[in-house]
This record gives sequence, structure tokens and C-alpha cells, in this order.
Amino acid sequence: MKHWKLAGLLLAAALGLGLGLLACHHVATSGEAKAVYDPVTVTRGSIRRTVLSTGTVQPENQLAIKPQVNGRSEEVLVAIGDPVKKGQVLAWMSSTERAALLDVARTKGKKELEKWEDFYKPAALVAPLDGTIIGKTLVPGQTVTSSDTVFTMSDHLIVAASLDETDLSKITLNQKVEMILDAYPTRTFTGHVERIAYNSTTVNNVTTYEIDILPDQVPDYMRSGMTVDLTFVLEERENALLIPALAVSREGGKDTVRLATNADASASHLQPVTLGINDGKQVEVVSGLKENDVVLVKQTNLNAASPKGLLPAPSKNAGPPPGGGGS
Repeated sequence: MKHWKLAGLLLAAALGLGLGLLACHHVATSGEAKAVYDPVTVTRGSIRRTVLSTGTVQPENQLAIKPQVNGRSEEVLVAIGDPVKKGQVLAWMSSTERAALLDVARTKGKKELEKWEDFYKPAALVAPLDGTIIGKTLVPGQTVTSSDTVFTMSDHLIVAASLDETDLSKITLNQKVEMILDAYPTRTFTGHVERIAYNSTTVNNVTTYEIDILPDQVPDYMRSGMTVDLTFVLEERENALLIPALAVSREGGKDTVRLATNADASASHLQPVTLGINDGKQVEVVSGLKENDVVLVKQTNLNAASPKGLLPAPSKNAGPPPGGGGS
């Protein structure tokens, strides 16, 4: 008799499992049948594909300027931030001998000093190239040696960035780059890729390559050391036909969209399309659609994939689940 009872219980359990699976299948298939679409009109606009990164402003070539001889500065003619030309006089210097001679002449009166100043001319400290003064330690009357750096200058400022090796194949020389300084977030300026490093740098198992960007015109507010947000423009198109990327599906090895065939978008058919630039949100349609066509975009309903009602909802007053214990 016990065997018959056990067999009955097993049969009931099997029937319950079968009915549960059938219910789950019914919910899943009924969810698919009730797919909801949103109509979206094909419009024209601009689209582009980009790579985002950050960089730091720095001089491309930085040069330390030192006096030719030991001595004393007589006159300093430039300040930090001044643009200078190659050969321009930055300061007038006296050698140690001239400085000592002028000090003695100064004690004998103005006429004696002027005589020796005219006879023994100071030496000019000149800029070796065109650039900008970015550092200065020299003041009039300061005693210096030929090993002291009295000016620091750069030829021009660039933006140095590090790109992951996965993005390197997308970057080319002279590629357009849009830049925004963190210090001036409302001002955008442009530049182009001037150099792509051949040697890589590996940090924390991530391989990167150094990229130098040359601004098309250096803003007067840009300073060495500033952080820059970079947008490398890979592709861009104006007046392109645009649809949401979610409107596209792959059918029979071809890109297709569901094209509405009547005014209220209650009827539709699959339309093959040729696509262009895809920015992840929108995609360019090269052929297959025209402006003002209406395509249907399937709504994404995360709850539709979860069969509801298969298990009873726990009561508010229910205790912990079996094996869960209490607090």
C-alpha cells in the first residue's frame, strides 16, 4: 500500500512540473506575441564617430637658457609669458671682471662710471629660437654662474595624450581633434594629430601609445600643465539620413528595418537598408529609406522576459524562507 502512495506522489509531482513548464512557455511566447513598437520618423542631421581621451598641455621642446660667463645681470628685458624671436636680447650681462670694474668706477663718480660703461660693453643674453618664456629666475643685479638656468622657454605648446592600443588603429596623422580645457569648460578649440609614438608604454598591464596634438591656434589662456578633454573625430557627416540604432536588425545576412506602410503605422514590412556611420545611438542610412519615412523601433521591456505569477508572492507577514533562519 505504501508503494502505491509513493507512486501517486511521484506522479503528482511530475504533472505539476509539466504544468509549470507549460505555463512558463505560454508566458514567454505570449510576451513575444505582444511586442510593442514605437514609430520614429527618418530625419536629417549631423553624425560622427569619435574616440574620447584626456591629455596634458606641455611644451613640445623645452630649453634652459644659461649665461655664457659668470657675472652679474644688469638689465632684464622679458617676463614670463612673453613671446620672443630668435636672436632677441633677453638680458644684458656683465662678466665678473666688468662688474668689479664698474663698481670701482662708480665710487669715483658718474663721469668715471659712464666712461667705463661706454668702453666696456655688457654681453647680450639672446633667445636661441622663436618661442615663449615659460620660466624666469633672473632679476637685475643678480650674480650668476654659467651653470645657472636663468630663463626657460618653449617653442610652442602641444597636448600630450595616451591612447589604449585598441584605439590606436583608429587614429591617423593630421586627424582632427576637438579640445576643451578643464579650466575653461565652455571654450572649444581644435587641433590635429602631429605625432604617433612607435614605442608603447605599459602601466598595470595596459598598453598605451603617446599621441601629440598640435593646436591649430594656441589660445592665450592655455598654460603648461593644464588638463584637456580630447575628442578624436574619426568620421563625420552633415545632412545625413538618421534613424535610431535600435531600429536596425539583421535578417538573412542583411541590415533591415521595419518600415511602416500606412499613416498610423499599424502595418509594416522589413526593408533592407545600407548603413553608414554608427555612433552607438544613431546610425546613418545610405540607401533604402528617405526623409520622413517612419520606422518602427521595438520597445525594450525587461519585465517581459521574466514570467510573472509562476511563484506566489510572499506575504508581508510571512517569516523567513525555509533554511533562511531568523534575526
